[in-house]
Amino acid sequence: MPKVQAQGKTIECVCGTNLRKILLQNGIDLYNSGAKVINCRGIGSCGTCAVQVEGDVSKAIWRDRRRRSLPPHSPTKNLRLACQIQVLGDVKVTKFDGFWGEGSQVVWTPEG
Repeated sequence: MPKVQAQGKTIECVCGTNLRKILLQNGIDLYNSGAKVINCRGIGSCGTCAVQVEGDVSKAIWRDRRRRSLPPHSPTKNLRLACQIQVLGDVKVTKFDGFWGEGSQVVWTPEG
């Protein structure tokens, strides 16, 4: 079973599990500030669940690529939308600051 490391937790999940769902189910603070209340609930339209992911995950689908091509995101940044990711193997997740998670300051790392 794949393992997801985020905010100091290691979570086992079934291969193909949605990253957003597994993080939220395990109490990981995926959203910054007001995005905790105002977000698209996983349909890929708001971009507030942007994270940096290292490991074996699904390829970016059109929703993920399209939303990250719009400001304040940039397609050149190494971010993905957690709601559009399937976990395929062990992964490490890092969250950055900013309403959309697009900032340059780390909020949390895989270790904590």
